[in-house]
Amino acid sequence: MNLTLKVWRQKNGSDKGRLETYEARDVLEDMSFLEMLDVVNEGLIARGQDPIAFDSDCREGICGMCSLVINGIPHGGQAGTATCQLHMRHFKDGQTITIEPWRAKAFPIVKDLVTNRSAFDRIVQAGGFVSVNTGGTPDANSLPVPKTVADKSMDAAACIGCGACVAVCKNASAMLFVAAKVSHLNLLPQGEAEKDRRALAMVRQMDDEGFGNCTVTGSCEAVCPKEISLSFIAKMNRDYGAATLKGS
Repeated sequence: MNLTLKVWRQKNGSDKGRLETYEARDVLEDMSFLEMLDVVNEGLIARGQDPIAFDSDCREGICGMCSLVINGIPHGGQAGTATCQLHMRHFKDGQTITIEPWRAKAFPIVKDLVTNRSAFDRIVQAGGFVSVNTGGTPDANSLPVPKTVADKSMDAAACIGCGACVAVCKNASAMLFVAAKVSHLNLLPQGEAEKDRRALAMVRQMDDEGFGNCTVTGSCEAVCPKEISLSFIAKMNRDYGAATLKGS
């Protein structure tokens, strides 16, 4: 198939940026979206032009690096699918595809489609860990965890930190990401000792990074490649409220 690409090009954070048009020829239906961009870049390099800068790493839907807004929707709009898992069979011959970076104050553009998402790293550093000295390693069955709780914690831990929730939110809120990172530890007995401190510290860091407020429209859940539930935001709000009342 042949496609027309309108790609956001921006030399650096101070450059104004603009959409530029490229032709993607003889695209195979079984290519991933990133493989298609690889082919386009090979053509640009062969012609002596600057290739399109974009993030990628594992290309298996695990690392969260593939941060692209495709036709206005982060990751392209296929349920439970990251950009690297999006295949070209979902597009039509002759279609025009617009490709942009994440749009958020807290995710400044580095170049073209690459944004700096280190704000997420700082939020995790604020409390996304267990630091209590518990002595030696206990036997696996010495901490009984109900399966329903363990499953819910695993659901939260599935978050890959891609930032699609921020990119789609009209307020650029990071609540779904932070809620997932808070909840997957707060649900488990290993995280109980630091539950209050964790909720307060991570929410505080989120606010300091300049993310917006959540209005619970559900757009974040809709585009999340791991389908993280909005219910984790409710849990985080409960944990945060309880910690605030305790004066932790």
